[in-house]
Amino acid sequence: MSNVKIGVLGAGNMGGALLRGLLGSSYASPEHLRAADVDPTRLAQLAHELEIQTTTEVETLARWAEVLVLAIKPQVANELLQQLRSVVPAGTLVISMVAGLGTSTLESFFSEGVRVVRAMPNSPALVGAGMTAVARGSRATAEDLEQAHRLFDSVGRTVQVEERLLDAVTGLSGSGPAYVLLAIEALADGGVSMGLGRATALLLAAQTVMGTAKMVLETGDHPARLKDSVVSPGGTTIAGLEALESAAVRHAFIAAVRSAAKRSAELGRAAARHG
Repeated sequence: MSNVKIGVLGAGNMGGALLRGLLGSSYASPEHLRAADVDPTRLAQLAHELEIQTTTEVETLARWAEVLVLAIKPQVANELLQQLRSVVPAGTLVISMVAGLGTSTLESFFSEGVRVVRAMPNSPALVGAGMTAVARGSRATAEDLEQAHRLFDSVGRTVQVEERLLDAVTGLSGSGPAYVLLAIEALADGGVSMGLGRATALLLAAQTVMGTAKMVLETGDHPARLKDSVVSPGGTTIAGLEALESAAVRHAFIAAVRSAAKRSAELGRAAARHG
């Protein structure tokens, strides 16, 4: 169990998920976790549920934390960072989940002794099955990256990438849950169209997606190889795959990732200008 003091600025869905994960995985104890937010009701719920200290004063949290996690929305980031500019002590590790804000921009708000790591988690972190990519700033050390890995491993899996690839990560795993949810909904609709009840069709679709993803992760086999093991000559699966290929579903998924990644880059440039 870590004795590092971890402060989470922003107690919304992602910040709350991280706090729950850190406690649930026994990575941190309640006395080493604190949260700050503008919503006192949300803080009261977290304090009651997790038995941690909370505050509406972001400066208080920043002065206390050895690791400060920024789990805030991009539209409020500039104002909050201005508040923290002269408050965050040298030696603090700042881990930012703020979409679009680069490490160089973040570093410009703090003294030279403050290190920055960027993280791009996704929404399945809410159920402990998240996928997070981390990238380090110019001042961050290998130990800082290891710290970030351990934090986000508490809510799923973590990989390290170069910062220039975070837009691609956003387009794939960051936005990807929406693509998969659309696929689950569509599969369930197909089942309903063939006479299945809605609840049964949804269960069949969701469990099929979860189980298939687990096969990919646990076997390490290429998806094409696993797919071929399901396909029988002249059978039902190849007929369904033919329909998907005719509808250019593969191309549509590739295009979705590319479009979301490009939009992430656009938002990042706008955030940098605003900062």
